[in-house]
This record gives sequence, C-alpha cells and structure tokens, in this order.
Amino acid sequence: MQIGVLKELNDNRVAIALDLIKKLVKDSHQVVFESEAGVKALITDEMYSEAGATKMDRASIIKSSDLIMTISPITAAEAATIKEGATLVALFQPFNTPEVCETFNKNKATVYSLDMIPRSTIAQAVDVLSSMASISGYKAVLKATEVFPRYMPMLSSAAGTIPPAKALIIGAGVAGLQAIATAKRMGAQVEAFDTRAAAKEEVMSLGAKFVEVEGASDDKGAGGYAVEQSEEYKKRQQELVAQKIQKADIVITTAQLRGRPAPKIITKEMVDAMRPGSVIVDLASSTGGNCEYTKDQQTVIENGVYIIGDSELSAQIPEQASQLFSRNMENFLKFLAPKGEIVHDFSSPVLRGSCIAYGGNVVYGNTDSLAPAKEETKSEA
Repeated sequence: MQIGVLKELNDNRVAIALDLIKKLVKDSHQVVFESEAGVKALITDEMYSEAGATKMDRASIIKSSDLIMTISPITAAEAATIKEGATLVALFQPFNTPEVCETFNKNKATVYSLDMIPRSTIAQAVDVLSSMASISGYKAVLKATEVFPRYMPMLSSAAGTIPPAKALIIGAGVAGLQAIATAKRMGAQVEAFDTRAAAKEEVMSLGAKFVEVEGASDDKGAGGYAVEQSEEYKKRQQELVAQKIQKADIVITTAQLRGRPAPKIITKEMVDAMRPGSVIVDLASSTGGNCEYTKDQQTVIENGVYIIGDSELSAQIPEQASQLFSRNMENFLKFLAPKGEIVHDFSSPVLRGSCIAYGGNVVYGNTDSLAPAKEETKSEA
C-alpha cells in the first residue's frame, strides 16, 4: 500500500511523524513524502529518507497514493485527481461546511473526517481533537502572558506584596482543563465555568474554584461538547460571568457547539468593564468566538483589553503537536488497516462515525447506509 505524506498548505504541523514512518516501512508499506513536508515540525527530508520514505512531488503523491493522511484537507482541485478507490483521512469539518463531502467524494474515494470520531472510551487513542486541544489550552495561557502587563504569581518583597493575577477559564473541556493547570502552575488564582455538571469535580481537582450556574440542560450524549441552554439559564449565566470577568485579569474561552456558531458568552459591555491590560484568549474564534469583539486569527485591543482570537494554537508547538497527531493516526490505522490492508469495517464505531463518503456516495448524516460487513481494499505493498 502506498501512503502519502503531504506538506500542510497553511499549518506548521505534519500528519505523519518519524516513528509512524518507520513502523509503516517495517510493515512493507511504501511511504512517499512531499519535499519539506515536516520541516516546520523539525523533521527534515533527510530524516524522512533515513526512516525509509521516498521523496516525490505533491501531484504524483496525490494521484498515486492508496492512503493520504493530512491535517487539513487537500484542495478541491487536487481531490479531483486522486486515485480511484483511494482513502482520504483529514479534519474535513463537515458539520461546518457540509458541501465538503461532495467536494471530496471523487473517484469512489472513502473519506474519513477525524473531527467526527465519537468521543468515547474506545476512541480515546484516536481523538485528535483532544490531543490538539490539550496543547492549545497550554499555549493559550502563554499567549496571554506575552501581552499581559502584570505579574502572574504573588510576589513578596521588601518593597511590598504583589497579589497574584486572577484567571477565569470558560469551558472546562480538554483545552480548559489544561489552561487551568497551566495558569495554576504559573501562580494565578483560577476560577472556571462550564455548563456541564461533570466538569465541576475535574476543575476542583486541579485546585481551581468552579463557578456554577444552576439549571443547566442535560449534556449527556453531547460527545464532550457544550449543549444549547435555555434563555433563562443564559441570562443567569451572563449575570454571573459578567461579575467574574470584571474582576479577572486573564480570561480564556473554549466553549463550542458542534455544527453551530460558538455561543457568545462575553459581550462588548463585559469587555468594556474590564481593567485596561486584561487579556482574553478566545479558542473558539474559528466558529465565531465566545467574545463579541473576537476576530479570528487576529489580536484586537478594545478599551485597553487584548482579545486574541486563535483556534489553532497547537500549530504553534508543531514538533510535539505533530508527534501526538501522528500517534493518533497510528491508532486510527489499527481500525482502518488492522492487518496491513485497508478494511472498511463499518461495524467499528470509530470508522462508522467518521466516514463521510464511501463508494461514490456521501454518507455524512446517513451512516445507516454503511453496511457493517467488512469490505477489503487490497493494495500492493
């Protein structure tokens, strides 16, 4: 089987790192890579070659590979040139742009979207969203301190005592929990808010105070995402969050709703009431942001408050992010090619949940059309 490693068009990371290259080559697969595919993740072409991979131009990789695994999808024009029956694996985000399914449904390709993998115990080892979110949560605190004009921990000296900074984390999922842990390690006083009741114990275990609003909607079955709340709840939430934000020095927001714009939790009025020099890092910026002032991939300053909008902070730590992403891909291959050959076994919840196109048909939103019986795609090693 030929497996293609491509250079990401707008990302410092690479989907397949050296450890996985070596294992694939050892298993008699042909691995081909685009020049400088991993250079921003500190993997040179020479390192790929020494691991057993072969350099090839991008167009040839796309046209000849049986399996292409990337972080972001290849372009629509490139998708039209893929090998018949090829398998594509990437973060397609069909819940944001459903038309992407038809775009990549070319030449009877089988397309797996990694962001559709169910967040369950069996899928933990392939959960790229959690892997990347953990890095983003860590980096969010560091990004905040870069522009924060004050000290984070308490400082005692002969000249007096400086109190610690106050950090508020909105959304205590994987990113939020890592942000809590990082801010605590840096000496800040940390509070955290989440609509999910299950988050309270995790927040408190990290030494942070949990900000609780009574009456949240049941979040069971939401796959680790937030759920839409009632208008009455939103009003109570807004009042309490407004009080906390006014006193906070650093606010990190992570709340997202799958397939819908991110909830607007921080209003312009709340930002205007914050102290000059305060910082907001909005990790939900790619889906509209949790703050009304947020602009994706930009840092704006309003009334002396910095608002940093960036949902891809993991790409700023490309070496480790690539290593984790690659390990997720290695574990995904245990479902996709358990014996070295691609097997579209849709009895697996991982494959069934993440498949968006199969055999010339768009199956996103209609996975019932996927037969649970195994169908093998054999490729020459």
